[in-house]
Amino acid sequence: MTTEGGGSRPRVGLRETLSLLGRNRAFARLYGAQLISFGGDWFTTVALVGLVHDLTGSPALVALVLAAQTIPFALFSPIGGFLADRFDRRRLMVTSDTARALFALGLLVVDEPGEVWLAFTLVALIGALGAIFEPASSAAVPNLVDPEDLPAANVLVGAAWGAMLAVGGGLGGLVAATLGRDAAFVGDAASFLLSAALLIGIGRRFAEDRDPDEARPGLVAAVTETARYARRDHRVFALLAVKAGFGLSVGVIGLLPLFAVEVFGAGDAGTGILFAVRGIGALVGPFLVHRMTGDLRLLFLAIGVSFAVYGIGYGVFPLMGSLALAAPWVLIAHLGGGAQWTLSTYGLQRIVPDRLRGRVFAFDYGLVTLTVAISLSLTGWAAEHLDIRVVMLGLAAVSLLWAAVWTAMTRDIRRGPGFAARPAEAPPPDPRLLRPPGAPASPEPLRPPETPPPA
Repeated sequence: MTTEGGGSRPRVGLRETLSLLGRNRAFARLYGAQLISFGGDWFTTVALVGLVHDLTGSPALVALVLAAQTIPFALFSPIGGFLADRFDRRRLMVTSDTARALFALGLLVVDEPGEVWLAFTLVALIGALGAIFEPASSAAVPNLVDPEDLPAANVLVGAAWGAMLAVGGGLGGLVAATLGRDAAFVGDAASFLLSAALLIGIGRRFAEDRDPDEARPGLVAAVTETARYARRDHRVFALLAVKAGFGLSVGVIGLLPLFAVEVFGAGDAGTGILFAVRGIGALVGPFLVHRMTGDLRLLFLAIGVSFAVYGIGYGVFPLMGSLALAAPWVLIAHLGGGAQWTLSTYGLQRIVPDRLRGRVFAFDYGLVTLTVAISLSLTGWAAEHLDIRVVMLGLAAVSLLWAAVWTAMTRDIRRGPGFAARPAEAPPPDPRLLRPPGAPASPEPLRPPETPPPA
């Protein structure tokens, strides 16, 4: 049976979703690499936060640990997308993993207050390399699975982050507490190396074959081409915009520890509970919407509803008088958050052509990471001057307003042909951006000299 786009019916049942890992070794290896890498990230985050606190006693520097991870990711995302569409994606990912392992080991030398700057530098480099790994990984998924398995693959990938938040963070804290922080840093480095080993063993191609005569624009031209493409295809623009709105409301996450300690009097244990239910919600949410991926019109409706659920959860949370009553609303919020993230990612993978997919995902990740950094910064400032209940209610209102406006502005997509619509063709690169300085004007774009892919 076919879908609206003319392909085979997507395999979106729970059994089919879980069986994908057994049926497709290539995807199973990629998925395993992501799980291991996510878990290692939490090892470092938990250990480094404690290390910076012990060495400096500065809450501001502790907060900057997360900023040091996210801001370089946002800044380097355009470069990561450019590389993912120009060079071998598997080599990029393996190289990124190997370099991140070395930087993680570098954290072992940080043991004095005067060396904290080195810790921030190493974490920033790890974040920048993640901006190369993630776009290449997301762009590769449609090439590693059959078209009818793509929805199931995205459900699993979307659930991976939540699973590792719930499991990896707890294990990272346990390892740091029992074996020491150095063991956590070594564990992170080992996770990157194991991820690289899994990727090396994948036999399927990570990208479609490219026309050798196709012009290969430079970085500026590639970014320009991507922006023009997203502007021309309303579906792509909308899928990018929904995650940007989600990022603006993510400041609620930074308030959870304050609620646990100051409002509910539950201390660090309360913080752990709230973060654990957050991870469970992000894990389960993608599975709840796995049947809404076959029709783009239904997918866009589900994204709007999921985003609204996120806002409702955090709108009710600050009104609760105890941790036991509040924690379920964090779970509900992230059922919606996990669902909308997975659905919007799947939509981009279905619509965007392979030659642009890495750059589009890099733009997607960079935009959401930037809005997350803005949200966390403004939330921290607001929490210093206002009641944290008021701040969380304000962020929930932002989420609900964005969901309502986004749903209204995508009405034409829900009434259109959906996936069957022809993707907007990216305009040809501006020849002026491809012409070396001083070269005469040419009616044909000039290609820069071929650069060998990184080892």
